[in-house]
Amino acid sequence: MSESMTGPEDGSPTGTDGSEPFGTEAYDPAAPAPLYVPLTPTGDAEVDALLHRLGDADHLATDGHIEVYEDVHRGLRDTLTALDARPGPPAPPAPNTHSDSNRS
Repeated sequence: MSESMTGPEDGSPTGTDGSEPFGTEAYDPAAPAPLYVPLTPTGDAEVDALLHRLGDADHLATDGHIEVYEDVHRGLRDTLTALDARPGPPAPPAPNTHSDSNRS
């Protein structure tokens, strides 16, 4: 007698326990799937770590992505805000628009 049986509906082979044969797992469109988006380092360790965190979404179901995206967005926003708070070089003086030759 054979080790495998035929499927009840289409005659396809199944395992002895009725399971799907190897390599014919059902496709689940909602299953996590990595996007493999290439990341180019920015040179800023904090920003690079935040961008790397986006890869965590590859291992989550779609409903878990929002938490990762919001976390990264918050971190990037905080980084940009910190740049605004740093003192930079003094601004150049405004050009003098008044002419001194009209004084009496």
